[in-house]
Amino acid sequence: MDEKWRALRILRLLREAYPEVRGTALRFRTPLELLIATILSAQCTDERVNEVTEELFRRYRTAEDFAGADLGELEEAVRPTGFYRSKARRIKEVCRVLVEEYGSEVPRSMEELVKLPGVARKTANIVLANAYGIVEGIAVDTHVMRLSHRLGLSKEKNRDKIERDLMGLIPREDWFDFNYLLIEHGRRVCKARRPLCEDCILRDLCPSAQEFLQRFKAKP
Repeated sequence: MDEKWRALRILRLLREAYPEVRGTALRFRTPLELLIATILSAQCTDERVNEVTEELFRRYRTAEDFAGADLGELEEAVRPTGFYRSKARRIKEVCRVLVEEYGSEVPRSMEELVKLPGVARKTANIVLANAYGIVEGIAVDTHVMRLSHRLGLSKEKNRDKIERDLMGLIPREDWFDFNYLLIEHGRRVCKARRPLCEDCILRDLCPSAQEFLQRFKAKP
């Protein structure tokens, strides 16, 4: 089966299954808020991040606010998202650079975004596509990585290489939709520990389905 045809078939089925999906589930009003929320989303659910940022963004509104925040207070504010010490330090450092080098504005290009401390292509893709409507690639998070492997869309382990494989299979105008449809399917059906293959609309297109169906067949 032609891999591009199979990828487009996957895209069509996911669109039919999740017509409501339109980008990130992270709540934000400004590019800065999305950048902060994306940093906090590492190893944390979007739902938990949204709970935290509701109060966080009332307390800290600008890059200057975050850059000048007391580290201990910021750590406590983001504690529920996990890894709070490293996240608080990164937020302060990123915002310091924004203030000193970018006039407190979040850059609008991949080249400039990945220059920020700790910001890789995944975070940059999320910010560019959702805050600015600029689609430069596909944000490879844990869901996208897992589904790319299970669906046989990429054998790579490196996120940037997985992204290149996906970009080669899907037309550019569909990158944004494909990105967030994969994430939604990963959350609802193709779960990390026990994928719900028996209920999966992609089962006939997935090279991993039979293996998982057999593995969990005898288990409750």
